[in-house]
Amino acid sequence: MTTLPPPPLSGVSPKTVEKAVNALLKWRSSKLNTRKPQLLEQDEFFYLILTLKKIPQKGVSRINAHKIPLPNSLINPLNEAPELCLIIDDRPKSGLNKDGAKKKIQNDNIPISKIIKLSKLKTDYRPFEAKKKLCDSYDMFFADKRVVPLLPKMLGKQFFKKKKIPVTLDLKHHNWKEQIDRACGSALLYLRSGTCSVVKVGRISMSREEIGKNVMAAINGIADIVPRKWGGVRSFHLKLLDSLALPVYQAVPDLKMKIDGGPKEEENEKGLVAVEEEKAKEGRVEKKKGKIQEVGACDGYWCTGLGMGDGYGCTGLGVPGQKHFHHVHNKLRKLQTAELEEEVVVVEG
Repeated sequence: MTTLPPPPLSGVSPKTVEKAVNALLKWRSSKLNTRKPQLLEQDEFFYLILTLKKIPQKGVSRINAHKIPLPNSLINPLNEAPELCLIIDDRPKSGLNKDGAKKKIQNDNIPISKIIKLSKLKTDYRPFEAKKKLCDSYDMFFADKRVVPLLPKMLGKQFFKKKKIPVTLDLKHHNWKEQIDRACGSALLYLRSGTCSVVKVGRISMSREEIGKNVMAAINGIADIVPRKWGGVRSFHLKLLDSLALPVYQAVPDLKMKIDGGPKEEENEKGLVAVEEEKAKEGRVEKKKGKIQEVGACDGYWCTGLGMGDGYGCTGLGVPGQKHFHHVHNKLRKLQTAELEEEVVVVEG
């Protein structure tokens, strides 16, 4: 008898996820009571928002999705009749055409509703309205991996906004059906150029238990994919399309900051100021050595980088402002006038 491996350690409690799901469903039911009834009620999705501590490296692909298996499929081609669209590469070097793809789909009983050639996508779907209509016409899109880098410009932002980015397929292999079934039964994670990513994890038509299991599976799967595992995750939030995002996990902030400016340091600074004033009165002014400011704040005359006002025209770029120049100029002129007056007194004496 084979034993199953233990479930991965999770920083999220299933009870927390259950409370979030119940709260979102309660919010939706109260919203439906105040809204006009519709003939065709749409099946909304549950979205899991991932927030990372750091932006992923540039080498991470933001077009190819990470597939996270879910216990309850979001799209079930066997029980439902989803509209699936396949974009193929019909360029001469690809060795694939529309007739060959249709024959393959019919022989393997693959639930693809529409096949679009790359050349037709370039010519027939240039207008914004055509792209929007294409996006709304199908539940899910698939594309040959050879054309995926060309699709963002051709499809436009509508596909990214509605989370209908085509899923990559390797059409050189013969297991088209297996690849499509796996994608339909998985949560698709696209790591963005920022720290936040959104993943579909459930549907309103599912039971509360099924939604909770999907959310937990997605959280554990994402934590295994992202850099540094759980150490790289800042938070997870669960939401519906128009609802608030409810937190289900929040990492403890790293307390590695050192706060300077204690009582001893303040006393030392006051003592140094007093010594400098005495030296200035006696005429023994020494040149100060350059000091590197660790905290980006203004030191009275020079801005060190945060753009905080110093009373003399801080520019926020680590350089003195115009008012500061006027202040220094007036100060030098007064000193020169005082020195000339002393020289006149000496000569007259």
